[in-house]
Amino acid sequence: MPAPSTTRRIIILLLITAVLAGWAWWATRSKPIMVAVAAVEKGTVEKTVANTRAGTVKACRRAKLSPSAGGQIANLPVQEGDAVKKGQLLLELWNKDVTAQLSLSEQEAVSAAATARARCIEADQSRREAERQQKLLARNLVSEEQADQAASAANAADAACDAARATAAVSKARVGVTQATLEKTRLVAPFDGVIAQINGELNEYVTPSPIGIPTPPAVDLIDNRCFYLTAPIDEVDVAGITVGQVARVTLDAFGARRFEGRVRRIADYVLDAEKQARTVDVEVEFINSADIEQLLAGYSADVEIILDVRRDTLRIPTEALVDGTNVYVFDPDSGLIEQREVKTGTANWDHTQITDGLAEGELIVTSVDREGLADGVAAKRETDADR
Repeated sequence: MPAPSTTRRIIILLLITAVLAGWAWWATRSKPIMVAVAAVEKGTVEKTVANTRAGTVKACRRAKLSPSAGGQIANLPVQEGDAVKKGQLLLELWNKDVTAQLSLSEQEAVSAAATARARCIEADQSRREAERQQKLLARNLVSEEQADQAASAANAADAACDAARATAAVSKARVGVTQATLEKTRLVAPFDGVIAQINGELNEYVTPSPIGIPTPPAVDLIDNRCFYLTAPIDEVDVAGITVGQVARVTLDAFGARRFEGRVRRIADYVLDAEKQARTVDVEVEFINSADIEQLLAGYSADVEIILDVRRDTLRIPTEALVDGTNVYVFDPDSGLIEQREVKTGTANWDHTQITDGLAEGELIVTSVDREGLADGVAAKRETDADR
């Protein structure tokens, strides 16, 4: 039987060994990793499609106008920024020669019409005389030759009347031709709008664009009462878009503000531009008239077209998904991580709908790129780091 002193030494040695083993375990144990978490919650999840490149705000009507004939600018009654009405004169070339020709044609038309009336009056008189001669012939008061002469004169007078009327019609048509030539020297507004740009000054010479060689328009007219957005959508996304779907529009000029819109047209062909993805142009109209008053043609814009909406549904941040079907669930009581498979529904860049695998209020890890994150590891919430 060992001595009491020996027993005490053995007990002390065992205690020291246990303490050292405990310290070694504490020193070498894996420390909890820090993770960011979010709670599974109920909310709205939207499936959306966005443009691949910046879209452009366009006016519903925009006319880049130029005279159809060349000439020197003689009258420029408008300035850039002016509001004009349909039919208002915008620009006029020197046209005194055509104006004089029009005046001459109008006078010739008046003269021809007067001549036609005179010839037709004479024809009526000749016709009545021929009828009188026929009545006298029936009573044997004139010879048959006299009656024939009167009938021939009446026919000739009728022909002269018809010829004079035809000449008057030609003169009237010549007036129309001259008026058309005069219109070539004038630009008028085809609709109500605002003058966006004028390329030309008084006494400058303008020429129409040669075939295949575009030149700047003399006057750029914009209808600022109606705007729409055209944006390129990737060909793989356009199949789910239909006319009438709701859209949200953001403009660089207005920061984070969102404008309400609606899909009004989908292009009938795919645009295959060099060095770019194949896209389809989609047009979105603005819903609120008050928004239109603040827009300018040419603004750059982005659009989100809403394809599907799920309201009051379980959702998680999309960044929490791993491989599209798994999440890491954090248990605050045990401090452990559990990898769990879930079923998802509608999704976007921000949120993903959860149809099975999670319950409201559970905590999921959003920092899925943390080193060492795996099923069963110890973890600590970043918000608890200082506790």
